[in-house]
Amino acid sequence: MSAFRLRQARIERWTGLGFVTPAMLLFMLTSLIPLAVLLGLSFTNYELGAVDTKSVGTANFAKAVADPVFRRSLGNTLLYVAIVLPGAVGLALLIAILVHGRRRSRGFYEVIYFLPVTSTLIAMATVWQFLLHPRLGPVNAFLRLLGFDEVAFLSEPHLALPTLAVVGIWQLLGFNMVLFLAGLSAISKDLYEAAEVDGCVSGLDRFLTITWPLLMPTTMFVMVTTSITAFKIFDTVAVMTRGGPMGSSEVLLYNVYLEGFQYFHMGYAAALTVIFLVFILMFSAIQSFVLERRTHY
Repeated sequence: MSAFRLRQARIERWTGLGFVTPAMLLFMLTSLIPLAVLLGLSFTNYELGAVDTKSVGTANFAKAVADPVFRRSLGNTLLYVAIVLPGAVGLALLIAILVHGRRRSRGFYEVIYFLPVTSTLIAMATVWQFLLHPRLGPVNAFLRLLGFDEVAFLSEPHLALPTLAVVGIWQLLGFNMVLFLAGLSAISKDLYEAAEVDGCVSGLDRFLTITWPLLMPTTMFVMVTTSITAFKIFDTVAVMTRGGPMGSSEVLLYNVYLEGFQYFHMGYAAALTVIFLVFILMFSAIQSFVLERRTHY
């Protein structure tokens, strides 16, 4: 190799490093270093404001496994995800198919359904809290108008978590719909015309043979992102129920918040966070692996 080519390769190498270095430093400062600190704290008995701390090994993780509050919050989180995931994905796909066929009013429906995504969830949770109020809320006023009794959506243990799940579906619906609309727009109309020539006339047949298989990459992305967002539920719980009644809506992140910033057990809260991150990573990996085998690119 000539001296000119060596010099050119060296320049390209250092130029590439120059472009990558700022992004790598930012990634280290915002992700890698905090994650390393989190892992370090999870093996200690550190309490917020304490001067001295000592290593406790895996005692925090063993405590989490035996903690009934942690097991309850894990079960509540899984139930919340089980309600939100199919609801936010299935309804978004249905609405996207209905909106995609419209010409004049498509933009109007896109804006209407996407508005919850642009709103602050804390503020919208406060609005939902008023809407569902047993005495003052319009939802119960409408139920009374129909002759039904008042329903304490946020005060009944068996209704609190499903109610929060409905709010979560409402908040995710617009974003998922836009993603599905983008996937539907990428499907060539020629495929539908060819399928119609082959006898695929009904809308259900076209959906099962063309639309659904070609939407699998979009569906996989939507399901993974929706499940991660559902696992991270915290805002609506903190504003609307605070984990109640009787812990029926206490979820993983709210449990972490209580342990770390209410009880000041930062070491134990760090261990819970590590378990939470590992759980999300495993769930997303399994989900992606299963969906990847059924995806057509």
